[in-house]
Amino acid sequence: MTWSNKRRADRRGFTLVEVLLVLVILVIIASLAVTAYAPMQRQAQIDAAKTQINLFKQPLELYRLHMGDYPATLDALLAPPADLADAGAWRGPYMERLPLDPWRRPYQYAYPGKNLPDKPDIYSLGPDGVEGNDDIGNWDQ
Repeated sequence: MTWSNKRRADRRGFTLVEVLLVLVILVIIASLAVTAYAPMQRQAQIDAAKTQINLFKQPLELYRLHMGDYPATLDALLAPPADLADAGAWRGPYMERLPLDPWRRPYQYAYPGKNLPDKPDIYSLGPDGVEGNDDIGNWDQ
């Protein structure tokens, strides 16, 4: 056996440089995947909030048909308000529970609405949790 053949036969593992090169490649791929995932997750949460806001439309309209007007709070969809003049008119509950927005915060409700004067505003405070430009509401649908 010649010297070069003996050296190849003794070499059975990876060198440190080869292992480091593979690790660098894996880190680059992982960082690309993470940076691409974050905007997709944010858009998915916004889409989920819009879908959940749409789920409030039917119970609110049904409440309005029974009671003659929209409720003062969303809690009136679960239990009759204490100040009802005609307790028999309330035929709820109109929803099983009030969902939380994708950021685990309650939906905001205002009637009469600022954006829809003749209807209630239902909105999420968005990813930052502060009322402002990134709010997601039923007025932009």
